[in-house]
Amino acid sequence: MQPTRTMPGILLGDVFPNFEAETTIGKIKFHDFLGNSWGILFSHPRDFTPVCTTELACAAKISNEFKKRDVKMIALSIDSVADHLAWSKDVMAFNSDGADSPLPFPIIADDKRVLSVQLGMLDPDELDKDGIPLTARCVFVIGPDKKMKLSILYPATTGRNFDELLRVIDSLQLTALKKVATPVDWKPGEKCMVIPSLSDAEAAELFPNGVTTKELPSGKKYLRYTQP
Repeated sequence: MQPTRTMPGILLGDVFPNFEAETTIGKIKFHDFLGNSWGILFSHPRDFTPVCTTELACAAKISNEFKKRDVKMIALSIDSVADHLAWSKDVMAFNSDGADSPLPFPIIADDKRVLSVQLGMLDPDELDKDGIPLTARCVFVIGPDKKMKLSILYPATTGRNFDELLRVIDSLQLTALKKVATPVDWKPGEKCMVIPSLSDAEAAELFPNGVTTKELPSGKKYLRYTQP
């Protein structure tokens, strides 16, 4: 019988590791870096590569949107701090902000791949020139309680949609405060679903704007909408 293989990484609801790492702003301890804020950590396969450059440029351009939501941003790539600093100039120049404009968030140097292994970030299908796996495009959203609230994994060949990342953060922050769930394609300001564990009486008390129920052939009244 073959031994069971355990996948590295962490699960939703786990406390995110309080790792120490060298970054473009110096050495950090992750939980101290986050403070009482939300956090987003996004990894990249390699510095000076095309898709990664477009992603970091987009993240830099909309960094104020993350700041409005009290989300601390930090990137990771398997290159050195010196490479990160040089690459940052290309990223900012891509945005036409000028190579001397600072990147508005730090990049972790994981050149020994210690964090990439610990967090389950390696992509076995994407190898460097030495045949060593590169990091996939991981996204981790961490709450103020330091627990992982969201994990998305993209292959190295597919760039991320940062509008979608903002949308899911809006959903996570709303549902952390209100007893609602956000339906398909939800956007801020739209109606939400009342969670099934709430009784009609509890929902009426919690949502003074009212609750509407969609009639269904089953007769079950589980599609309840409200404006939180």
